[in-house]
Amino acid sequence: MQDIYQTDIETSRDRYALPVEVVENDTDLYWHIALAMYTAVEKNNAQGRPSIMIVPVGPVFQYRRFVRLCRFRPLDLSGLHLFFMDEYLDSEGRLISSRDPLSFRGFVDEELIDAMPSQMGLERSQIVFPSPETVGEYDARLAELGGADICIAGVGINGHLAFNEPPEPGEEMSNEAFLALPSRVISLTRETITINSNTALRGAFDRVPAQAVTVGFRQIFSAREVQVYLNRPWQSAVVRRMLLGTSEARFPASLLQEHPDARITLTAEVARRPRFALK
Repeated sequence: MQDIYQTDIETSRDRYALPVEVVENDTDLYWHIALAMYTAVEKNNAQGRPSIMIVPVGPVFQYRRFVRLCRFRPLDLSGLHLFFMDEYLDSEGRLISSRDPLSFRGFVDEELIDAMPSQMGLERSQIVFPSPETVGEYDARLAELGGADICIAGVGINGHLAFNEPPEPGEEMSNEAFLALPSRVISLTRETITINSNTALRGAFDRVPAQAVTVGFRQIFSAREVQVYLNRPWQSAVVRRMLLGTSEARFPASLLQEHPDARITLTAEVARRPRFALK
């Protein structure tokens, strides 16, 4: 049986169901996302169309580069609608404070909204986050705009897109049922809590909220184009499961093998074969 984790990404690209592009490092990846956003808005503006995007916080530093592009070459953002994927909830099931260091809303306020020159036309009302009290309105607003042109996403260690966690062991769910999941409140898995604590909190897993509100897999998969970006070292295994594993709800990102226009951009470190050894 083939060991998918030892596949060379660079030399095996023609075998994959999804197109793959390798960039040198994190900085290149952040600029790749910023340019993808900028050029999509520029193209839609030229056609007199709005730009509808589902976007993540994580990767994180593309937004300051998007702002720099808009400062360097001004762009009309009055038709841009950004549907951010998710947000953490507190122990009462409410959105965490935007002042919390883990808040995605607080990050977007600082990195994008407050940093963008006002003459670009980006209003706070064009920035949408799901909320546990009004999660249906999030889906309805996205649908009223015709769905997303582009979904930009990272992938969790267990294959989640946004916080669409895979079924727990012993829980049966068909691919079709998973693909139909709407935006909703979810409980985070141990894998997600652990890896997120490593990424953002130096291992303080008890500080990561147990719940979040997330965009549905249905909304992600309905986007006309899905662009996945991977820059965490542990995503070396993730990308190989996406490309060479079975398309299944147990690893949600693998379902993108069935999407008509999904692609992956990853850093050279992530493309490198994982070296299994004690440390």
